[in-house]
Amino acid sequence: MRPRVLSRLLQIQRVLVKYGLDEIILATHLFRPLRFAFYLSPATWIHRDRAGSRGERLRLALEELGPIFMKFGQMLSTRRDLLPRDIADELEKLQDRVPPFPGTEARAIVAAA
Repeated sequence: MRPRVLSRLLQIQRVLVKYGLDEIILATHLFRPLRFAFYLSPATWIHRDRAGSRGERLRLALEELGPIFMKFGQMLSTRRDLLPRDIADELEKLQDRVPPFPGTEARAIVAAA
């Protein structure tokens, strides 16, 4: 695995652990080589308060991971037949209530000029 890919996978894993979405790490084959890092991480040793619903934690994680992940969440929110209702309702918030990400303002100014 390339260092850049490994670095991004570790970053994704860190965000998922931060929001208490550990079951995604344990269930996904991409993270199988990195499970040792999950078990060795001090974040998994301490009790984390899982504030918020499962859908809210997923939405916040997607927002933190960046625009590609937010687009993925937007796409999933349109497929209510594939998701539990609580997750679909939270991901629907990605349609029109997304905070701007860095670089958006500069592109808008250049496009307006």
